[in-house]
Amino acid sequence: MENRTHWEDIHHKKAATQVSWYQLHPTLSLQHIRNTGVAKSGQVIDVGGGASTLVDHLLGDGFENVTVLDISDAALEVARQRLGERAKLVTWLEADITKVTLPHHTFDIWHDRAVFHFLTIPADRKRYVDAVRHAVKPGGHVIVATFASDGPDHCSGLEVARYNPESLHDEFGADFELLDSTDEEHHTPFGTSQKFIYCYCRKQ
Repeated sequence: MENRTHWEDIHHKKAATQVSWYQLHPTLSLQHIRNTGVAKSGQVIDVGGGASTLVDHLLGDGFENVTVLDISDAALEVARQRLGERAKLVTWLEADITKVTLPHHTFDIWHDRAVFHFLTIPADRKRYVDAVRHAVKPGGHVIVATFASDGPDHCSGLEVARYNPESLHDEFGADFELLDSTDEEHHTPFGTSQKFIYCYCRKQ
């Protein structure tokens, strides 16, 4: 099944609060974003943000330039409906991160929770990293969360890749300095737990 069709099907069949990755309060993502010290006027992109509540919190924090990218328009529409009039404050991009061309050296913060681990083909991971390199400003901040090495090996019917901080940083390479990493035991809406890692890097 083509990626876009797969994810549209997921978001049509399941409520946003009933997918395994749902978080009411994206605590660690917000912690890392706030710790960057980027001004509220900075450019932030949430890759795979879809129906995530992170955008609500970023707007609540006063961030003025937030972009949410997702392969599924159904997921984006959930967030737009939830935000109501505030949705007009956000740039919404329906796109596949391995195929999209983003503006050059634009973003101060790149955030991704639970997209990168779905890229099991090396060429797709390279295209993703190339997109980060192209779109993030020199000195910009990159926050990526994936399943940990002892996390799930499948999610939403798909095989995933699992990482520790070193192996995840290796995918990005010397152009990115690993500044911090955090473990998370995520509790799903249906009572199971999933182990994640968050890596925070700065683009050299």
